[in-house]
Amino acid sequence: MSDRTPPPERPDPESSERRILTPGSPNPRREFLRSAALFTATAGALGGGLELLTRRPGGPGAAEAQGAAFTRPARPLGPYDTNEAVTPYAQATSYNNFYEFGLDKSDPARMAGSLKTRPWTVRIDGEVRKPMTVDIDTLQGWFPLEDRVYRMRCVEGWSMVMPWLGFPLAALIRRMEPTSKAKYVQFTALLDPKQFPGQKQAVLQWPYVEGLRLDEALHPLAFMAVGLDGRVLPGQNGAPLRLAVPWKYGFKSIKSVVRITLTEKQPQTTWALAAPQEYGFYANVNPAVPHPRWSQATERRIGELGRRKTLPFNGYAEQVAGLYKGMDLRRFF
Repeated sequence: MSDRTPPPERPDPESSERRILTPGSPNPRREFLRSAALFTATAGALGGGLELLTRRPGGPGAAEAQGAAFTRPARPLGPYDTNEAVTPYAQATSYNNFYEFGLDKSDPARMAGSLKTRPWTVRIDGEVRKPMTVDIDTLQGWFPLEDRVYRMRCVEGWSMVMPWLGFPLAALIRRMEPTSKAKYVQFTALLDPKQFPGQKQAVLQWPYVEGLRLDEALHPLAFMAVGLDGRVLPGQNGAPLRLAVPWKYGFKSIKSVVRITLTEKQPQTTWALAAPQEYGFYANVNPAVPHPRWSQATERRIGELGRRKTLPFNGYAEQVAGLYKGMDLRRFF
């Protein structure tokens, strides 16, 4: 979030070993939806195995269900997955930037119990032929859920590897039927200081807003996540719905989304408003363009010693560089 010299960005960590939900198991989408609360594990009664409790979304215990585990078989890597080791779940859910909960990395995990993800609706509007307000469980039910193992690079110079569960953003946008005037997609996060105590402080202009160019949003890598590492998405990682755009710095991947608006003009985004000299609209990972306070040439992978070289577009240059052909990436940072 931000003041005169805004704090670092708001990355979006999350992950664990590799027991991911996969579209291979019997009717995974229905299983996932039926238990947006699914859960709670006690490793005892079943000899260390998880005892899965299914609950109606929004019913008693739904809050505890964030992070609930699914029993799902492993799966082969998909065409969009990295083969790098996944960040352990405990680290991905305890080292987070989510200023709505507080400025320290540990604040989101400590405060996430205040976030109630049922009931939850998402408003879809702007330059679309089918504006609507839709319940999160209905929205999830529109699409087959997919696994994606993505790199996540924070502008602060650290990174993770995240196993998401969700659906392509392009599928949702096409369902909205954009008009010919639609050029950008704006995302807005929940504004509720009772649930997000960090919003009581004017460190940023609330609510949190992010945006993509329409062609970026339609790219196959752009993803809406509802789960993490075989579990319901935890509050500290952006429950119940968050964006994942792996070729951009983490602060672009907005969490706890309540509104998606197609616009003709480029949206004003939260970090660009807070410190335009530090945070641009595009925010593509670029090791050749340093942040005023951090070199972007290398990164620290959470859980590793030492540093590794940062790759252009976070290693996704082959897939996305064509979106920016002819652009001066130092100017449009």
